[in-house]
Amino acid sequence: MASMARFYDGETALVHEVSVRTTTNELVIFRLADAGILARWPIGELAVLGDVQHEVTPPIVRKGSEARLVVDDPELSRQLASLVPQLAPLAGTRPAPAARIAAFGATFAALVGLFWLAVEYGTEYVAPLLPYSLQARLGESVFDELTADKDECHGKAGVRALNDLANRLAKAADYPHEIVVHVMEGGPVNAFTLPGGILVFYSDLIEQATDSSQVAGVMAHEIGHVVHYHPVKGLVRQYGIELLVKLASGGYSDMLNTLASGGNVLLALRNGRGFERDADATGIALLEKLEIRADGVASFFEQMLAKEPKDAAAVAGIWSSHPPTAERIAATRRPSSGKPAFTDAEWRAVRNVCK
Repeated sequence: MASMARFYDGETALVHEVSVRTTTNELVIFRLADAGILARWPIGELAVLGDVQHEVTPPIVRKGSEARLVVDDPELSRQLASLVPQLAPLAGTRPAPAARIAAFGATFAALVGLFWLAVEYGTEYVAPLLPYSLQARLGESVFDELTADKDECHGKAGVRALNDLANRLAKAADYPHEIVVHVMEGGPVNAFTLPGGILVFYSDLIEQATDSSQVAGVMAHEIGHVVHYHPVKGLVRQYGIELLVKLASGGYSDMLNTLASGGNVLLALRNGRGFERDADATGIALLEKLEIRADGVASFFEQMLAKEPKDAAAVAGIWSSHPPTAERIAATRRPSSGKPAFTDAEWRAVRNVCK
């Protein structure tokens, strides 16, 4: 048999156009131009180099030699594969380009899907297992960043009453850590939760509350976020597996600095609708467990809806992507029975916490 191929002697940069013939014992390689023999390779020393599934023309080599023979003719490759057992891989068929692209696309999509599942569902179980000391440190760093330009209110009796209610609710949910409530002066009409059981209330929310049950309802809602570890889960979902790996491995200093600075952390702290519904339901259940009036959640939403009919959900909490307000009112409406969350003296102190 004779056909076109290329021969590299392994010593010079020359490329020889060659033909090859097989005998019982040898593969003979000779130049096309003058039929001069360039190499005689013993059959027993032949091998195919490379990956026949992904290389167009994997070279044939003689073991121990730097020389290479590249057979461009598919028919010659098949003949050599049938005659020489060591060259059988040359007969392998490569997947068609379209099939290979489709296979790559499917594999890539599967990897993306697995990554999303790891972040979306893995955080449900892994995030709460992060050491509490790391969660608290992260929450404190973010709190310092977000409230740097705000004045904090320090009315001792009011702050004490809010912290007492928060920790009673958390204890009812079997949350094992202390809750710390901060009150910032001014607006918006909002409260939010940070990792490590840190709650932030704005005084405008307290001032606009019609009674103590509304403040208690908002408090219970925020405790719902705490006991479900929503702030940590939100940060992990935003920043991905890297955060879990760094926090779990102890390499968290740079990550804490990154998370605690810049506007991106605000996006990470936004709660999805699922989180909001969970927090609403948990807050109501905790108030009822302690036999505290639970009608304040719905009445607070109704008050916001009356003020801003078109955007009540946004007014009720700028940090969140809330479910429709009417839906939340229907889900949280309760009778006005139950004991008050605060004594009369405590409620006066809460109302005057910034004075």
